[in-house]
Amino acid sequence: MNHSFLQDALLYLGAAILFVPIAKRLGMGSVLGYLLAGITIGPFFLGLVGGGEKDMMHFAEFGVVLMLFLIGLELEPAHFWRMRHLILGSGTAQMGITTLLFVVLFIQVGFDWQAALAVGLALSMSSTAIVLQTLREKGLIQTQSGKSSFAVLLFQDMSVIPVLAALPLLAIATARTAAGESTTFIGGLPGWAQTIALLCAVGAVILSGRFVIVPFLRFIARIHLRELFTASALFIVMAAAYLMELVGLSPALGTFLAGVVLANSEYRHELESDIEPFKGILLGLFFISVGASINFGLILDRPLMIIALLCGVTAIKSVVLFLTGALTRLTFDQNLRFTFSLAQVGEFAFVLFSFMQQLRILSTEWTDTMMGVTAISMTVTPLLLLVNERFILPRFGTPETVEKEADHIDLHHPVILAGFGPFGSTVGRFLRANGVEATILDNDSDRVDMLRKMGFKVFYGDATRVDILKAAGADQAKILIAAIGSPAINQELVDKARQLFPHLEIMVRAENRFDAYDFMDMGLKDIYRETLDTSVRMGIDVLFKLGFRRYSATRAGQNFLKYDEAAMRQLAAHRHDENIYIFNVKEQIRLQEQLLTNDREANPTLNDHAWDSDRFVKPSTDGPGQ
Repeated sequence: MNHSFLQDALLYLGAAILFVPIAKRLGMGSVLGYLLAGITIGPFFLGLVGGGEKDMMHFAEFGVVLMLFLIGLELEPAHFWRMRHLILGSGTAQMGITTLLFVVLFIQVGFDWQAALAVGLALSMSSTAIVLQTLREKGLIQTQSGKSSFAVLLFQDMSVIPVLAALPLLAIATARTAAGESTTFIGGLPGWAQTIALLCAVGAVILSGRFVIVPFLRFIARIHLRELFTASALFIVMAAAYLMELVGLSPALGTFLAGVVLANSEYRHELESDIEPFKGILLGLFFISVGASINFGLILDRPLMIIALLCGVTAIKSVVLFLTGALTRLTFDQNLRFTFSLAQVGEFAFVLFSFMQQLRILSTEWTDTMMGVTAISMTVTPLLLLVNERFILPRFGTPETVEKEADHIDLHHPVILAGFGPFGSTVGRFLRANGVEATILDNDSDRVDMLRKMGFKVFYGDATRVDILKAAGADQAKILIAAIGSPAINQELVDKARQLFPHLEIMVRAENRFDAYDFMDMGLKDIYRETLDTSVRMGIDVLFKLGFRRYSATRAGQNFLKYDEAAMRQLAAHRHDENIYIFNVKEQIRLQEQLLTNDREANPTLNDHAWDSDRFVKPSTDGPGQ
């Protein structure tokens, strides 16, 4: 490790330590702090790091490579499937309309249609790193604007592969390699062959993930050395990046694919837990590199053109985003946050513009200009969000409260109770009344404060976070009660707990029969529909008030529960075909009624004081238990 590398690393970390707390104190967020740190130490101000923008962009590329692996790791297929309508609808509208408008704009500027289309596709991307980091810091991931932003970003991330595959085809009429110039493996191939080579490389990474990477991780996992597992994951990331670079493709694309492959493996959550401590500093490195890479010399040489491009790109993206948010029925304040969050150009644009220059779709001058506009737009985004929150939302909308830090959990019990709303609190009070203490987690800060005033020991924290579960003692606990109100969050909790803590016995709350079906598909047996027992208990009381003996009514209720649970397991296999499902529901209802009739006939005491349609029988005065 040479002196220059250590010096640059020291300066990067020192600048982050200095600027990020200042930015956070001023309410601007950590992203703007990192960007300002990079601008300050970069070659165009203090000149403390790097020898020019090219060196800085290599640093930024390294940050992108590591960051995109983490993004790919979060693209869980099941989560994508649940959001498929929002992803495809909003993602297609945003990217398609934005690209079309940019094509028209740049053809007017003087680009040919191939270059205009390539640039339009690159500029339509937004920054996954900035948006997700900002949403997490402000606790807005679960808001409507947060979900819509994530859906659009996910669609854009998936679009990078077909866009990269299309660029060589666009370059057929524009790309010319200079005589005697050294090229990469695909550099000298015709456009159609470059596209095939790219698709083959992508396919190789995906197939190796299924047949090589996952078995390799399974072998490493048997050794039971956590640091070796993390090292193996990083080795896979770097190997994928290096192989992509060998064939002349973006190393960022290789690591993104590696992350996607591992997202579909049984080691996804363990990898997230291991790499999470590095995530913040890697993103910080990327943002500092972006700030340091801004070519202020180019801006000073052609300020009007740069400002015009920046304003035009931001305005076009903002208009399309606002219309997209309106189509997905976001409220005005949510739509503003959605619009300002995604109005910048994203980090994938660096990859795409570099590839365009390699293919001779863009000249070096235009590539530097577009990269400058991209970096400046990313720098301006935190300022736009700050203006939105400080000046626009207070007048026109109601912003969400900022999420506070999770509590330090200092108590461990055999039972972990996640979710202490009306359902979970009833379970918790029953257990405590019978001498069983539980470690209680809840993610509603107002409810936690209220429950503490009532005397409950409740910890504030997101139970779906692996570090929170471990802090709550999931490694030693016996039972996890998943009682969170949101079915989607409950499913995420159950999925992570089963992967990372297989010894835990999981008992889960289901909102209704269809949520119960989903949990059954996950292999759970202890599923509790939140309205079932209460509904049957009311039915029992109705029978009692109509003259049934308490014992008879209670036994009828118990039989109904037994038959209904059995019927639900029978119906689960047919729920995806509506006609067959309805037919089977009718059959199960008929069978259930017949079984209950048989029970009454087999036990004559169940017919005591039965309801007579011609007369009302007053309830017995013997009281419960008779």
